[in-house]
Amino acid sequence: MGRNNSLYFMAFFSSADIAAMEQRYRAAFINSLGGFKSINLIGTTDLEGNLNLTVFNSIFHIGASPALCGMIVRPDVSERHTLENIEATGVYTLNHIHEGMYQQAHQSSARYPKMVSEFEATGLTPVFENDFQAPFVGESRVRIALELREKLPLAINGTTLIIGEIVAVYLPDGIQLPDGFVDIEKAGTLACSGLDSYHRTQRVARLSYAKPGTMPAEI
Repeated sequence: MGRNNSLYFMAFFSSADIAAMEQRYRAAFINSLGGFKSINLIGTTDLEGNLNLTVFNSIFHIGASPALCGMIVRPDVSERHTLENIEATGVYTLNHIHEGMYQQAHQSSARYPKMVSEFEATGLTPVFENDFQAPFVGESRVRIALELREKLPLAINGTTLIIGEIVAVYLPDGIQLPDGFVDIEKAGTLACSGLDSYHRTQRVARLSYAKPGTMPAEI
């Protein structure tokens, strides 16, 4: 028997165990392993002006100069209105979710027909700022405008990586600190785990830049 060096009892799942799981069970299991993630509403429109809104938990930072965000779009097993609209118009918005709107945000993931606006279906408000073609969510407190820069199909599982450049940001007064840090906790931004679990956050600390030989300090 192998030696257990873990500090805690650990349940063990092999790749064979994971492959044998029922599809939805496996999806919930794997999706929740990555820990807490950002959760955003993506606002788009098609060339005819039909509005689309859906919730995404696969948004991630790529770089600050230029300011780039990545987003993973699931395989083409059904109509992908968000991806189609981004490809057609080249623009989209990210909108943070707070406690006053998370149920409506979650409902936007339902498979509505293309001609049905999730804004109307969920009661959320489309807002257009400074002639930007894609709609923002009026109820959101942190809103980001992006332009499409790259679309990369991933052969390993049929997903698509969308890379967008941040071209505008709208923030509430008082949440940006003097060093540039945006305190999204003050805006009430929620995080998520898995596909359906929404979480408040509570900061433990901000730490100084890590250097060899010196333990970081709280800032």
